[in-house]
Amino acid sequence: MAQHRIKANKYFLNFYAGLITGVLLGSALAITLVSYKIDIFYEKIAALENTIIEKNAKLENLEKSINSNKFVLKDIEIILLYEDNEIDHLETIHIEKTVKEKYSILLGTEVKSIDPDIITLVVDKRILKMNGKEIQLHVNKLKLTEVLKLWIEADVFF
Repeated sequence: MAQHRIKANKYFLNFYAGLITGVLLGSALAITLVSYKIDIFYEKIAALENTIIEKNAKLENLEKSINSNKFVLKDIEIILLYEDNEIDHLETIHIEKTVKEKYSILLGTEVKSIDPDIITLVVDKRILKMNGKEIQLHVNKLKLTEVLKLWIEADVFF
């Protein structure tokens, strides 16, 4: 009878140990999946906030120049040139946001009055620090029409 009781206790002990292990593994898996989804949503929110800021600045400057029939700067487009494994998506969003903030003053101004040499000097050889990395920006090409297009190369230093 004592052996039967010891076997029954071992079975209950194994059952509860397995139950606790399953709960812990399941909760760890659920936390991992939820944190992955939160990271994806964080990236989307950062991109959308950046878009809202750009649109508001563009609207504000275009409203100032709405009555003039001049050829004015309406948009800024940044094309980043970098190696895929060096910079992640959030860093590219941050770089584009920083560069567009530097040039947002030019929105709504007449294209003839903008000096392309000065535009390139604003960002060229600028160093941004984020996530323990130093990213140096170089302006490769510039196209100035109603849309200011900048091709910027990003070099990463750890």
